[in-house]
Order: sequence, then structure tokens, then C-alpha cells
Amino acid sequence: MTGILYLVATPIGNLKDITFRAIETLQNVDLIAAEDTRHTGKLLHHYQIKTPSISYHQHNHQQRVKDLLDKLQQGLNIALVTDAGTPAISDPGYHLVLACIEADINIISIPGAMAGINGLIASGLTTERFCFEGFLPTKKKLRDNLLESLQQEKRTMIFYEAPHRLQKTLADFAHFFGETRHLALARELTKLHEDIWRGTIKDSIELYQNKEPKGEYTIILEGNLELEQINLSENELKIEMTKLLQQGMSKSEASQHLAQYTSLSRREIYKIMIN
Repeated sequence: MTGILYLVATPIGNLKDITFRAIETLQNVDLIAAEDTRHTGKLLHHYQIKTPSISYHQHNHQQRVKDLLDKLQQGLNIALVTDAGTPAISDPGYHLVLACIEADINIISIPGAMAGINGLIASGLTTERFCFEGFLPTKKKLRDNLLESLQQEKRTMIFYEAPHRLQKTLADFAHFFGETRHLALARELTKLHEDIWRGTIKDSIELYQNKEPKGEYTIILEGNLELEQINLSENELKIEMTKLLQQGMSKSEASQHLAQYTSLSRREIYKIMIN
């Protein structure tokens, strides 16, 4: 029988943010494939996990995929971890997952922390629909093309950024999305100096004019809400409200939902609903 590839989410900062199941899996597998064995070694030492580890990162994944696939086909169980958070998100884990699928090897994901989701739910921006963009390309042409393609994006967007590139990214956001778009800058999530700043793109640029960015950033960017606004008559609005109520929403929830798509406020829609 072939082995199993476990995709194990690890803490994004605070070592306590790991599940019992993840610890159990790391203890019981035959091998741990880690982005940085020294970094993961601290986690393993903290939880007294003796399982051997091997490196798997963007610079060696082409060769490592073959090696790990051979071990899985020999019956070994392997856990794939990243330095922080969920593997295969903004790291080369995808290549190993794809190879395992093609080789008909079982894959089991062990859920846990992800900086993008942590930042999103605390951002104050809508979580109803969102998309993950991760790190922007470093090459200007690729970067500009991607940002231009996102100008029409209605969903809340999630980005990752390093401190030394944050100011450049904020300037690019102002150019492609305008200065009044809202965003949240989540810094050092789950760590000692965790901080979430909320405001407009313009305000964020001013914030870092005399302040050096520190720590890894998760950026939550508001979608293009202007494109979502539609004009509905009171009768049409009531029809939409009825549909939402039938789906199980409360009157307050339905009002808030419709306010995202019309020029009316939640209170104005609620008044129409109860009249």
C-alpha cells in the first residue's frame, strides 16, 4: 500500500495556535517535509516531536517531489508543513499535491491557521465574498498587469506583503484603485506586537511616510463597490428582501446585505422593509 500525504497547518506566530490533531499527525508520520527545517525544528522541539524532517521549498521542490513521491509509494506517511500557516498557500506545496493526485496517492489536509483568513475576519470589510491574491509579482510589468486586472474586482481581496515592499505596494494601490478605497493592514498576526490598522489607501500611505514598516503584513483590500450599486424600486427591493428572508436571513441581515448592492443605507432599506 502507498503512504498518505498529510497537509498540516502550523502556527503563524503563536506556538499555541496548533490543533491536537496536527500534533498527533506530526508525531505519527514517518517524515516531515518542511519549508525550513530549522524553523519547523523549533515547533517540533516545543511539542517534543521526534519525527525526522527534510527540506522542501521553492529552490529544491523539483527534485524533492520525485524523492517524496518515491517514499510515499514505498508506504511511508509524510506530513508537509510550511514555515507558518497552511501548506500549498503561497508556497510550492501545490506541486507535491498535484504529483500525488496523478500518482493516486491519498491526501489528507489537517486544518489550522491561515494569516489571510485571520486578517479578513478582523478587517471590518465584507467577508461575504473574497479572493486570495497572496504576494504580488516583483517584476513591474507582471505586477501592473495583475493590479489592472483587479480594478474591476468586486470581492474583498487578500494580499501578503513584506515590510520592505509595503510602501511601494500602497502607492501602486493608490494608482490602480484610487486613494479612497478602504483597506486593513494586519501586522504580525498572533504575535506579541500584533496590530490591525484600518482606513483608506491615502491614509495608509500617510501613516508610513514617517514610520518604518515592520513585520509581515496581511493586506485586506475593499472590492470595487461602485460597480455593485444598482437602482431598485421599492417594490423590487421588497421582492429581493422576501427572497432573502425565505433563505433564512433576519430583517437586519437582509437590510445589510442589500445595502452593499444599492445606493441606500441599511437603515433606509430596513424602513422600507417594515412599512
